[in-house]
Amino acid sequence: MLHAYLDDLERRIDDRVEENLFRQWQNFADGRFSGDIFSPRRETTSKPGIAWPPYHVNSALEDVETMLVQQYGVCSDLLETNGCILNVRANYGTSIIPSLFGVELFIMEESLNTLPTNWPIAGGPDAIKALLDRGVPDFHQSLGGKVFQAGAGFVQVAKEYPNIGRHVHIFHPDLQSPMDLCEVLWGSDLFLDIMDMPELVKDFLELITETYICYLHEWDELVSAPTNGYAVHWAMLHKGHIMLRDDSAMNFSPEMYREFIMPYDRRLLEEFGGGAMHFCGKGDHYIADAVTLPGLSAINMSQPEFNDMEVIYRNTVDNDIRILGFNPQVAREAVAAGRSMHGNMHCSE
Repeated sequence: MLHAYLDDLERRIDDRVEENLFRQWQNFADGRFSGDIFSPRRETTSKPGIAWPPYHVNSALEDVETMLVQQYGVCSDLLETNGCILNVRANYGTSIIPSLFGVELFIMEESLNTLPTNWPIAGGPDAIKALLDRGVPDFHQSLGGKVFQAGAGFVQVAKEYPNIGRHVHIFHPDLQSPMDLCEVLWGSDLFLDIMDMPELVKDFLELITETYICYLHEWDELVSAPTNGYAVHWAMLHKGHIMLRDDSAMNFSPEMYREFIMPYDRRLLEEFGGGAMHFCGKGDHYIADAVTLPGLSAINMSQPEFNDMEVIYRNTVDNDIRILGFNPQVAREAVAAGRSMHGNMHCSE
């Protein structure tokens, strides 16, 4: 049935509509949007001609064709509803790189329809030292190998379906960020061990960063990632190539952020021509440092209620750093109170 769904999607993609939407996003990324809140819309929407199946996450984890239908089904929904750019990814969750190091995966109950996570490596610091001795792991195992299988499927679809090939962007899988990966591999003992054995933590961060770089380069080679200075991620466009996930950063002081997180994020941004950063929870205590990272063009954050948003705004929208996918109610309230977003605020309405 895969081709029946792809035929439906191919038929509904309109060159003019998608090119116009992409230009709107480019104008925003380049600082040419002058309104309060950027909320682009498609000129016309398109309903599906067939019923797309509601495949669950666990089913897609086990079967590449199901993964493709699930991801192109997201594109089908986007054509019908809003102004987000069409995109697909190898949707295997946050444990892609941890799985390369031999962690035990934690697969969620089918009813939760949620991506998997993993248990930390058993054995504490001695196990971390053993991973350091082994070096960069084999990429084509566990979830890491499945990612490349799905990527090859996306590439084949793009060759067979010209509209999909032109307008459905293949964005990079969820590789998190060095400290996020360090935490889920090490476990919660990290927050004590980082004080007692900081050099071991840094050595592990170096290995993780090198693994991330090598893995993403191989992914880019497979999917022929564009090098035009923009990237699509979560159906939003930003300058640069990568989307870092820095959820673990909220647990560290600004001083520790500068010592244990910034050097590795900096290396990734420099290696891949810049990009954007996502974080959950509190980020106002380190945002002034984060925005100094080379090539950081945008942030994506959740939970504004945990942040002093004026601190966030001063360090982002006031300094040509865009905020992507922000809470529209919070943004509207700030604008209504007289807060200028300088054309750098995006909300999906």
